[in-house]
Amino acid sequence: MAKKKPKPTPQPAAFIPHLVDAHTHLSSCGARTPEEVCAIVDRAVAAGVEKICTVGDGLEEAEQALAAAQSHERVYAACAIHPTRAGELDTPTRERLTQMARDPRCVAIGETGIDTYWIKHDPDSTASLETQEEALRWHVNLAVESGKALMIHNREGDEHLLRILDDSPDPPTVILHCFSSPVEVAKQALERGWVLSFAGNVTFKRNEELRAAAALAPKGQLLIETDAPYMTPEPYRGTRNEPAFIGHTALCVAQARGQAVADLAEEVSQTFDRVYGWG
Repeated sequence: MAKKKPKPTPQPAAFIPHLVDAHTHLSSCGARTPEEVCAIVDRAVAAGVEKICTVGDGLEEAEQALAAAQSHERVYAACAIHPTRAGELDTPTRERLTQMARDPRCVAIGETGIDTYWIKHDPDSTASLETQEEALRWHVNLAVESGKALMIHNREGDEHLLRILDDSPDPPTVILHCFSSPVEVAKQALERGWVLSFAGNVTFKRNEELRAAAALAPKGQLLIETDAPYMTPEPYRGTRNEPAFIGHTALCVAQARGQAVADLAEEVSQTFDRVYGWG
């Protein structure tokens, strides 16, 4: 039996100025102390990354995200309970998230949303669709009350997500993180003024529809992200991701849009500042 070829060690793309990473998980990348955060940020800066939004999917990671943002000037935080953990949104957790939303280093409420994939594939899941919907509506209200962007996780939940957000109050901005839905959903989201954020899966060969969606997004409605340590872009798919590797995704999205990557990076940086309240 032939041995599998070892996976190549990931390397950043050539330096691209003004890059941003709109959604990553620094604590899941191993950065839980200020020194560890600084090490990952320094590697990203060497690749051209100027700003990073790190995200919590549960209360513990949200606390770590906010601590990272408070420890480093290039890092901002998004705080929420992930839809697959929606059952954890008890009263003390709601109270703490409300406090965190008031912090100026918390720039978004996320990631929240709808994930029916794990309802179907995890028989022990306690995050029913009803529980997820109630949690999403609570997070929407928190985004409205705090004036922060709403960061959405959506996996196989297009119909439910559109229904819920269409009859909810409007946050300042809705960001569909790691956009992975069909082009028709992209069109509906863009018509609503939402922002599409593309991760490393846009670089995967089979994902032509995602590249088509990226090409549709007008200036001001497009972000790029790593979702690290997940979604490592080609040519390093299957290895561990981090913010320093976002240049590969930027190059792919720029090509899909027929745009110089430097121009794309500048536009996305401006959108990052606007949606996260710094522009």
